[in-house]
Amino acid sequence: MLKKWLSGFLAITLFSIILAGCAGGDTSEGGSGNDKVTVTLWHNWTGQDAKAVAMRQIIEDFRAAHPDIEVVDEGLPTDGLKTRLRTVAAANEMPDLFVMWPDAMTKEFVKGDLLQPINAELDAKPEWKDNFIPNALDGYTVDGNIYSVPMNLAPSSFIYYNEALFKQYNVKVPETWAELEQAIATFNQNKVIPMALGNKANWVAQSTIFSTLADRITGTDWFLKAAAQDGASFTDPQFIEALNKMQELGNTKAFQDGFNSIDETQMMQLYFQGKAAMVMNGGWALANLVNNAPEEVLNNTHITILPPVDGGQGEPRTTSGVVGTGLGVSKKLSGAQKEAAMELFYALAGPDGQKATLDSSTLVSYKIDLDKTKAHPLFVELYDLMQEVKITPVYDSKLGSATVEVINNALQELLMGGKAEDIAAKIQAAQANAVSQ
Repeated sequence: MLKKWLSGFLAITLFSIILAGCAGGDTSEGGSGNDKVTVTLWHNWTGQDAKAVAMRQIIEDFRAAHPDIEVVDEGLPTDGLKTRLRTVAAANEMPDLFVMWPDAMTKEFVKGDLLQPINAELDAKPEWKDNFIPNALDGYTVDGNIYSVPMNLAPSSFIYYNEALFKQYNVKVPETWAELEQAIATFNQNKVIPMALGNKANWVAQSTIFSTLADRITGTDWFLKAAAQDGASFTDPQFIEALNKMQELGNTKAFQDGFNSIDETQMMQLYFQGKAAMVMNGGWALANLVNNAPEEVLNNTHITILPPVDGGQGEPRTTSGVVGTGLGVSKKLSGAQKEAAMELFYALAGPDGQKATLDSSTLVSYKIDLDKTKAHPLFVELYDLMQEVKITPVYDSKLGSATVEVINNALQELLMGGKAEDIAAKIQAAQANAVSQ
């Protein structure tokens, strides 16, 4: 009985398929002129900062110019996006396009067979491919295949400082570690927060402070060897020294009380309110400053980098960072859907998208001259600073995701009095396990 029913059902289904073929072809490839191709996009352009607004405008303009393509976009906060991407990656249910990070995340997704390379698309537009700054594509390249391009440049560690407070208390903008220690002491004596910190999300201390501080002491070569577990270990003396130096900042009250219980937004509010003389944050914070800081604070804000540490092995004129987020392309895409997705990709990450990003007071990894007459003076200051500062790896771009979580939590523990040697052992064990898998 079941066989007979299946036989009849298959016959009807086959007949229906033949009729559908005569009527106009496969709709999944956009066969009918009335059929829309759907492209899903996950991103973190959720705020009212100029960069987010510019990216959302590109999406809207793309919709208007491509009525045959339905773009279903979903914006998530950065932390939520990272978490959700790794959740859907485990189930192989990636969106068609999604903001992703270079190095560790890209390698994880390639290893999981979740991405498709874009070499052909780049080779078809050499004027696009060849205009990125040197090494910009390295973080998205695995075994010769290129999986994305950077849509910005993300130095993660600058000192934004309120010059008026420095002048009021006769404090020198620190160029040496001793001068930084003196600035911290003077501001504390005058009941001014030396440096605002909001480490509730736990990545902030690692990304904006420790990655640069550790590089000042260990040097970049040591870190890359430790990350690869090839001739260096996170229990080495130089890394213990870096942890101790980070803990010293906490012990000398460089940060306000309760820094592990407020987030990055609240951290910036302390600076906006004039309660903090300094705040360490990435280049991405500039758009927030320009758009939301009171005029008195904004007009007195300038930018510098963390001073060198005496006896350290790292280069002094560096900041940690990455070339910036890109767009991942799902391995499952093909045909008309892939073509539509790549059109949107190019709109967001191609020359026009790069210019829109730079015009939004956001650094790019693409060769475009800044029109300094139109840019905000603080962005011009940042842009000029980056012409003389070298990027070194931010820790969470080179370590396995499990190790990143360990080090982020460990830095919270360290700043609350944890022992450096115990914390180093946890980090070493996590990265050794990550590399062995």
